[in-house]
Amino acid sequence: MSNGLQLRGAIPANIMPFQPDFSIDEAEYRRHLDWLASVPGVGGITCNGHAAEVSVLTREERRRAAAIAVETVNHRVPVVAGIYAESYQQAIELARDVKAEGVDGLLIFPLNALLLGGNPEMAYRHYAEIAEAVDLPMVLFMYPEWTRMQYGEELLRRLVTEIPLIVAVKEWSLDIGVYERNLRVLRALDRPVAMLTSHSTNLLPSLALGADGILSGHGSVICDLQAELLLAVQGGRREAAAGVYERIQALTRVVYRHPMGDMYTRMKEQLVMLGRLRQAVSRPPLLPISAAERQGLRDALVKAGLLAPVEAR
Repeated sequence: MSNGLQLRGAIPANIMPFQPDFSIDEAEYRRHLDWLASVPGVGGITCNGHAAEVSVLTREERRRAAAIAVETVNHRVPVVAGIYAESYQQAIELARDVKAEGVDGLLIFPLNALLLGGNPEMAYRHYAEIAEAVDLPMVLFMYPEWTRMQYGEELLRRLVTEIPLIVAVKEWSLDIGVYERNLRVLRALDRPVAMLTSHSTNLLPSLALGADGILSGHGSVICDLQAELLLAVQGGRREAAAGVYERIQALTRVVYRHPMGDMYTRMKEQLVMLGRLRQAVSRPPLLPISAAERQGLRDALVKAGLLAPVEAR
């Protein structure tokens, strides 16, 4: 089995640049990926995730997005492709597509059927069927409890024990108690399964408990700061960690706010301000943000030390 993938460090989930007509802007996508892969401390890139607006990408676009990511990253770091599907039959098709394009691993989204209180056995079978059909390392995606798509302790233990292709957990429970419980499950295994925190609004507490990496859409903007924070925590440099975390929190307060559906458009706006993206276009149903909110995003970049203040004239 090709389960030797080791995921460490900052692992940004890339945004997806679009043209004004909502087609993929491939040139900007390549530029974005190239910057992410060049940042010291980045240990991988995740394409076709929430940050890439995967739910509104066609099957052909998801395959093309993976192909561009593999080609642009060019083995500098591993490329993990998100698999967002309504059934394991669909998931297997998507996984075979991206495997053919050369990705190193798969990020498996939970089934939307669980929103309605589905049998947890559906989740187990989803992973088991994908693993049987597509021999690629997998990252398990842990959701918050309020989504009704979270895997409980026993299901998580069964998944990571019985399916060796699961090599990491993207921990987005947003509950530090659940995170600690899941971390104990992983650390008790007789093989390494990486803990990748996705507690983007409260990174420091999860890192203090222990993490091998950070897998976050916010890394599209601040993977450099995330990598710096992770290294400071792992090196026991508490004051340095606190300083970096304060800068990160200046940004999370304006990016991860109501309505949460706008968070990736906000990230794109900040990338435009930083000169790393030409235009901030998101696909419907997402809408452009207001000029007032745009100013707040700029102010946060200044506060975080990523953008120089504009002098009054």
